[in-house]
Amino acid sequence: MRIPHSNAFIDLNKDFTADLFLTTKTSFETWINKDGNFTKADVMSKPEAKVIGQSSFVDFDGDGEQDHLLPACTDETCQQSAIYLAKSDSKEWVPVLSEFKHKETQWGFVPGSLSQPLVLHLGDYNLDGFPDALVILRNMSGSGQRAFLLENIPCNGPPCSSKRMFHIHWDQSDLGRIENATMATFFDIYEDGILDMLVLSKTDSKSDLMIHALKNNFEADAYFVKVMVLSGLCSNDCPEDVKPLGVNQPGPYVMYTTVDSTGNLKYASAGQLSQSAHFSLQLPYTVLGLGRSANFLDHLFVGIPREPGNTDIRKQEWTAIIPNSQLIVIPFPHDKPRSWSAKLYLTPSNSVLLTAIALIGVCVLILVIIGILHWKEKKADDREKRQEAHRFHFDAM
Repeated sequence: MRIPHSNAFIDLNKDFTADLFLTTKTSFETWINKDGNFTKADVMSKPEAKVIGQSSFVDFDGDGEQDHLLPACTDETCQQSAIYLAKSDSKEWVPVLSEFKHKETQWGFVPGSLSQPLVLHLGDYNLDGFPDALVILRNMSGSGQRAFLLENIPCNGPPCSSKRMFHIHWDQSDLGRIENATMATFFDIYEDGILDMLVLSKTDSKSDLMIHALKNNFEADAYFVKVMVLSGLCSNDCPEDVKPLGVNQPGPYVMYTTVDSTGNLKYASAGQLSQSAHFSLQLPYTVLGLGRSANFLDHLFVGIPREPGNTDIRKQEWTAIIPNSQLIVIPFPHDKPRSWSAKLYLTPSNSVLLTAIALIGVCVLILVIIGILHWKEKKADDREKRQEAHRFHFDAM
């Protein structure tokens, strides 16, 4: 095994059962879960690089499959850095970011160590359905290191080896104010479905560390679904009247399908707690961005790992999931997916407030129109009564 390793426990063949990914000193190994037992299926060589970072797994291009992201440097001092992508069905490494020069300044990764490994921390900060990344880069002229946001955008090459690529946000003023940053990751501080940022930095004394929390000020009213899969276990035997909840378990796989605003079918997938060592700093839940499409999720699939000898896939499907909601899945009993339950908690968005304001405005407008018409009708009635009284007077004469 390589030290520091970046092994993973995540579904790599889209059967909703967690497989095993191992990082060795010379290659990467994939062990597929077949009937609950791991079988060696594939060996993939490293890219041509001197420094190899930590492997990460995300649905990089929104096709519902987990892709392999790997930061690396072509030289020992990381003067030339790159981020490589390997699709789930390919052994070819393609670069999704290789240009780290801003104006006249060259930036690059910090060569990995046990205290500061070369790792990407991933999360969908703008909820567009494609995972972004936080990374630490250092100025090659020796003026320190900072945290940078890498946005997942469509490839604007040429050349384009992949449909999407990373773009460095050089103008992140809040991140830029934090000097001597050593680590950065995403976290939903306000529990509103929008991922904020946590940055660890060294103080002036270089011996103490400081944690900075940055609120995500992304204003676009995008939608999301937040899924947490529990273990469905009790610490002891569960009493008959107590439903087991448990804690967040490693290895579940979540995927949804929906129709976007243009009418195209959209996929996205994610694994929960697939890596747990060497500062992986993964969230204990999955946040899947939906973009600006407020449509219900047509299908949401959740699968959990299998035990040895178990041939049945543990997968359940829920339909018509409301956007901007948190779904807590309780997989009990494990071997009976039809008996699994889910609790849905809604998170109001800005559109709810705008809808309420529009509704109140329409009601006020209708009341004003009704009041004006009623006033006109009353005046017409009074005029008609006076005319009737005047006509009766002359008839009496």
